[in-house]
Amino acid sequence: MRLFRWRVLPPPARTLSSVPAGVQSFVPACRTADSRSVELLQDFVSRASRLFVITGAGLSTESGIPDYRSEGVGLYARTDRRPMQHAEFVRSAKSRQRYWARNFVGWSQFSSHQPNCAHTALQRWEAGGKLHWLVTQNVDALHSKAGQRRLTELHGCAHRVMCLGCGAVTAREELQRRFMALNPDWSVEAAGVAPDGDVFIEDEQVLHFRVPSCENCGGILKPEVTFFGDTVNKGTVQFVHERLAESDAVLVVGSSLQVYSGYRFLLAANDRRTPVAILNIGPTRADHLAELRVSGRCGEVLSVIQLP
Repeated sequence: MRLFRWRVLPPPARTLSSVPAGVQSFVPACRTADSRSVELLQDFVSRASRLFVITGAGLSTESGIPDYRSEGVGLYARTDRRPMQHAEFVRSAKSRQRYWARNFVGWSQFSSHQPNCAHTALQRWEAGGKLHWLVTQNVDALHSKAGQRRLTELHGCAHRVMCLGCGAVTAREELQRRFMALNPDWSVEAAGVAPDGDVFIEDEQVLHFRVPSCENCGGILKPEVTFFGDTVNKGTVQFVHERLAESDAVLVVGSSLQVYSGYRFLLAANDRRTPVAILNIGPTRADHLAELRVSGRCGEVLSVIQLP
């Protein structure tokens, strides 16, 4: 019988927000966005006819998924743990075993997260013809769950698994069933949650965890996500640049843009003199490129923006 014993860390104290009741909060403390800033964002969105949106982890924290960098509540602030590096995953079978064991335990919780009101607002903008394209740096599939179709998952999606040998792509849920079949008596004590679907487990607890190989070629299985130290597919980057070129305004939602893979599109927008607005808690790498900067929770702000 499989037994998972959880010691989930309590959420930090914070002010009321758009985070649904019962969802553990990883949203940093933030005052309500001032009304003037919201009015200016309303005007910015109203003037755009082909809006290009970039979203980041600050959107999904309101669904209960932690991020890496948020002050006080991000992974870097709460622990000394760092995310899996691409080279380490490829090179080390022990590192893959540790990664997949943690991911296996955390998967049921991670995969159950649901879109929040910010996701549904952006989907409404798409349905209303306002949003031309959305690029997300998140790998949690929440935009897809919300019904977003004009969407590029820049860093991939944790709900898919790929083989590094033959390139076959399968559903993460199918891999979960294979994990269960290979590890019927494995039990573990886990604490806390991490941004990309895993939990905190001591290394000695994963020594006997078995990891399956690709059923087609026996190759290494990896989430279809861009790990730290890896690069985004050039074809994907080119596709996004083409969608950006078709757009007349850029809105950043819930991202500090510290990772260059997203920041590059702000540089391109600046080169094209495309107007930029940013909605985020805390400063971003592209603040100097924006004509409008709104500090606030994504769902709280986006849910009051009206379309013509």
